[in-house]
Amino acid sequence: MAASEENSALFPIFILTIMALPLVPYTILKLCRAASKKTKSIHCHCSECSRSGKYRKSIFNQISNFSTCSNLTLILLWVIMIVLIYYIKNMSREIQVFEPFSILGLEPGASDSEIKKAYRRISIQYHPDKNPDPVANKYFVEYISKAYQALTDPISRENFEKYGHPDGRQGFQMGIALPQFLLDIDGASGGILLLWIVGVCILLPLVIAVVYLSRSSKYTGNYVMHQTLSAYYYLMKPSLAPSKVMDVFVKAAEYMEIPVRRTDTEPLQKLFMLVRSELNLDLKNIKQEQTKFWKQHPALVKTELLILAQLTRESATLPPSLQGDFRRVLELAPRLLEELMKMAVIPRTAQGHGWLRPATGVVELSQCIIQAVPLSARKATGGSAEGIAPFLQLPHFSEAVIKKIGRKKVRTFQDLQDMSLQERAELLAQVAGFSPAEVQDVEMVLETMPSIAMEVTCETEGEEGIQEGDIVTVHAWVSLKRVNGLIGALPHAPHYPFHKEENFWFLLADPVLNNVWFSQKVSFMDEAAAMTSASKSIEETMEGSGANVKETSLAIREAVEKVKSGSRLVMGKFQAPAEGNYNLTCYCLCDSWIGCDRKTNLKVKILKRTRAGTRGGLIAEEGPITEDGVEEEEENEEEEYDDYESEYSEDEADEQDLKKKGLAANGVIHKQDSSSEDSGTDGE
Repeated sequence: MAASEENSALFPIFILTIMALPLVPYTILKLCRAASKKTKSIHCHCSECSRSGKYRKSIFNQISNFSTCSNLTLILLWVIMIVLIYYIKNMSREIQVFEPFSILGLEPGASDSEIKKAYRRISIQYHPDKNPDPVANKYFVEYISKAYQALTDPISRENFEKYGHPDGRQGFQMGIALPQFLLDIDGASGGILLLWIVGVCILLPLVIAVVYLSRSSKYTGNYVMHQTLSAYYYLMKPSLAPSKVMDVFVKAAEYMEIPVRRTDTEPLQKLFMLVRSELNLDLKNIKQEQTKFWKQHPALVKTELLILAQLTRESATLPPSLQGDFRRVLELAPRLLEELMKMAVIPRTAQGHGWLRPATGVVELSQCIIQAVPLSARKATGGSAEGIAPFLQLPHFSEAVIKKIGRKKVRTFQDLQDMSLQERAELLAQVAGFSPAEVQDVEMVLETMPSIAMEVTCETEGEEGIQEGDIVTVHAWVSLKRVNGLIGALPHAPHYPFHKEENFWFLLADPVLNNVWFSQKVSFMDEAAAMTSASKSIEETMEGSGANVKETSLAIREAVEKVKSGSRLVMGKFQAPAEGNYNLTCYCLCDSWIGCDRKTNLKVKILKRTRAGTRGGLIAEEGPITEDGVEEEEENEEEEYDDYESEYSEDEADEQDLKKKGLAANGVIHKQDSSSEDSGTDGE
């Protein structure tokens, strides 16, 4: 009986151990993630971002951000653990080790006369003849008498001094740390024990496995439905114009699950009238176009109208019944756009190339959603290939302000950035009528905008040139600088209600043939991960080239210093195509800022495969190289792409700019980056 009681007393310790094993590491991981998020929250401090409230650290926001289901469950489990610890602590006090000297109130080594005197004194208080209390009787029999016997009987005292127990050596006992009622196999609790074993050991793991497998079969690693990826893959077309990317984007399975209520009809119709100009409807057949739009799936109609409400900044007119759906649509947008980008650059052609035009269209849509700028604002106007869209992302700017400063020959966003602080302040104050606080907001945003530079090389490792069929290594350093000195920062996005980290896409593409040869996502937020990735890539490259340990460590050290200074290493491989000259372009596209994208020209010559061991080198040639079928391809692209010009479309201005500057030979570029604004200005 005593053994079973001891086993039952160990049950709380068993439960505490089982809870602590997963709970303590998970809590530490969660705290580390929270600390890393705090260090990353370098956001814009302009008045518009402050008024948006998404960075405001109020008590209500902190409670709402903290009171998630996982956090509350974590707190509940810790409360249970604390209660168990308190219970075990008190239980350990009740389970006392048998100490005869302490029971009799003596010091160890007391004489026989002192032991007898102490026994007589305590007996007067606890003896059954003197004290009829059953508790006192039990204490006298189990403790006082036993202690007196252990100290007066020579054999018992010898056993106590040798083995710590008056009965001699105690045998080793094993038990189960379960409650006493479960250990009563003879009674009805035997079935309870069986159910306990089946439930904990079989059913619980089975339920967890079923839930995990059902979720993993429905979602990808980026928490996007497989059904969404399938739809994006089949709807993506090589000639997909940026204005048509929206039609593919809204067909995500996540958006199809957004509920459409009967009460949404009237507010959606009002919203339709506000954003109708952004739907690219044929004005000649406006009634038919409207009827066709409303005949679509109700979830698609609702999603597209809510996204257009974000682009046109009409979200304030939405009723409370649509605000929750509006936030849900925007919350899913970055994740879905990233997967849509992957579907655009995934190898499609026989040569393993992706498609450039839909990829740039996805980035443009992402920029407009984050900055809440209409797609129509990207139409080329005047000398700017990007239209007025870059201006509209600045605080306090409107179309009226853009027209005013345009009269002062500030027609492109680059013109505004190239001005000195004093000139820009005078322009905004005198021409646009900005107050000093508004001018300061504009300067704050301009200081946060990133400036990108690239160094790109393409080569066959261990060989002098590139021959058809070779595995070509792309080695690029993408550098980011800001006027305020920061490297990783959150973009200025007061109209986007969630935190959004800026990401970049590096593309090596052939703009004439609409092919993406190589693509990779680049982030400047996590410096530690960038250093680890760069060190590993450099180490593998140096080992492959046969470098010694000293040279490898020196190269790794240089790479780490570059990462610390604001550069990121982009490395990848692709198979060299057939023999010929290829005029490629390296793009670095930002998914959050408008007007920060950069592109550089790269000329690569693929030589014919030779049977001998010697390899021919790359031949440097100046000027662009005309490929077969270029004119025909450009004519087809112009017919398909008639909505509005993307900032990366190959127009006559780009061709003239290409002839003036020439192309880099030998597949190497050193910091020769040209923005889309520059190409538009030169073309004018």
